[in-house]
Formats: sequence, C-alpha cells, structure tokens
Amino acid sequence: MEFFALSMLNGLSYGLLLFMLSSGLTLIFSMMGVLNFAHASFYMIGAYAAYSVSTKIGFWPALVIAPLVCFVIGALVERVLLRRVHQYGHVSELLLTFGLSYLIVEFIRLIYGRLPVEYKVPAELDGPLFQVFSSTFPIYRGFMALVAVLMLVSIYLVLTRTRIGLVIQAALTHPHTVEALGHNVPRVFMLVFGGGTALAGLAGVIGGNAFITDPSMADSIGPIVFVIAVVGGMGSLAGAFIASLLIGLIQTFAVGIDASLMGLLNRLGAGITPDTFFYSVWSLKVSQIAPVLPFVIMVLMLIFRPKGLMGTREG
Repeated sequence: MEFFALSMLNGLSYGLLLFMLSSGLTLIFSMMGVLNFAHASFYMIGAYAAYSVSTKIGFWPALVIAPLVCFVIGALVERVLLRRVHQYGHVSELLLTFGLSYLIVEFIRLIYGRLPVEYKVPAELDGPLFQVFSSTFPIYRGFMALVAVLMLVSIYLVLTRTRIGLVIQAALTHPHTVEALGHNVPRVFMLVFGGGTALAGLAGVIGGNAFITDPSMADSIGPIVFVIAVVGGMGSLAGAFIASLLIGLIQTFAVGIDASLMGLLNRLGAGITPDTFFYSVWSLKVSQIAPVLPFVIMVLMLIFRPKGLMGTREG
C-alpha cells in the first residue's frame, strides 16, 4: 500500500512536470503548426539560467528571470530564423529547429562544461511535506505540482478570458481576417512562440534541481515530450495533460517493480529456464524496460488511434 501511495504521488508530480514542458510544444504546434525540435533545449536553457541566477541572487528571482530569458530567446528565434524559412514549409522548419538544438547544447557545454552543475533545491523547499506510512513526500515535489497546476489554469484563462487570447485563437484559423482588423499576426505568432519556450524554461527551473542539470538533460527528456504530443493528440492541450499524467504514472510505477514476465509464467507452470528460447527477454524486469514504455505506448497509439487521445486529425 505504501509503494502504491508513494508511487502515485511521485508519478503525478513527475507527470505534471512533463505537462509543464510539453504544454509549450503543444501550444506552439496548435497555434503555428511548427513542431519545434529545439523545445527541450529551452528546458535546458531555463535550468542553466536559473542555476546562474540562483547562485547570485537566489531561487525565487530565478523562477521569474529564467522563463523571461527563454521568452526573449524564443521570440528572437521566431523573428530572425523561423519567419524566414516558414515560406519553405514544415521540412525547413524541422531542419532549422533540429540544428538549433545542437547549437544550444554545444553552447551550454562551451560555457558550463560537460559535467553537471550544482543546481540545488532551495533550503526553504528542502524537507518533508507530509508522511506516507513510513516514508515522506518532499515539499519540492508538492511545489512542482502546484506550479504546474497554476500554469495550466493561467494558460486556460489567458486563452479564453483575455483579449490577446481571443486574438491568438482567431489568428490560428482566420489570420487574414485578424490582420484586416488591424492586428499584427506575425507579432502574435512571435509572442506565441516566445510564450511556448518560456513554459519550457519554467519547467527547466522547476525540474533542473529536482533531477539533474547537465548538457544531456535535453536529450534525455526531449523524446518523452514528443511522445506526449503524439499520444495526447498533436496540438491538443487537454490531450497533452492526460498523456503527461499517464506516462508519468506508468514510468514511476514501472521503475519500482522488480517482477518479470518469466516469474509470472513460471507461477503459471511454464517452467522457463536459461535454456528457454528468448530467455533474456522473458527474464527482463519491469524496472529495466521502464525507459522504453512511453515509446511502446506511442507505437500502440499510432496503430490503433493515430490522431491521439484528444486529437482531431488522423495525420
């Protein structure tokens, strides 16, 4: 029971962090049709910017400054680079953002080196929040979940209750009409792209000290973000939320399970031994295959429901 309760809480907090990161990618794709391959790199920029700011003036200013840094960089990328290649189609945009992700990683290595940096959880958030049987649930995990929920509510209110949100939604489907009404549509798209990268930066601020901040962090979490986008449905914010929680829970539970298919089959009388065909596969523990489970879910989703959980298009 303790394992279930603790894994459920950790899975939800991890899933909410994944949503914080994937929401920016989903927002950019739904508004602009751009699949930003460099999105996880902005997660890394947010973590390193927060590390640099927190060592000088503390964590709380970094929580504001780092996303703003990502917003400015993202807006400049859209204005100077993406806008120039947009006329050449999605392949050019993919190649641009793919190359940009490599440049960002090399820049981070050049400035900070290849080893992890000491980006620590702030002292006021370092400790137990409450007791779960004989274990404790950290304050910082609860803080991560709180920030993610506040971010979700903020996105919803901005898109549905503000003038800029209505302009953004209108520009998505009727850009020429919006432009005829006097709104600068290219500027709207620049703000959307910058906002999406700022959300990735916010996830970096929160996740960088909870896990690890090093130049490989974008490569490790980036594929998961695209899995979430596919499973949830391309461009669906609600789908990204559900998929993030689903994958966060599945991975968290899987990491703590040492059972294997061999053990289950042997209990059923199969009698699997080292001489059995595919023994190495049967003996794999669930914890060993936890990293590939999101990709298995994605493949199954593409086979049985290509448009994703909440998507509206099949391709």
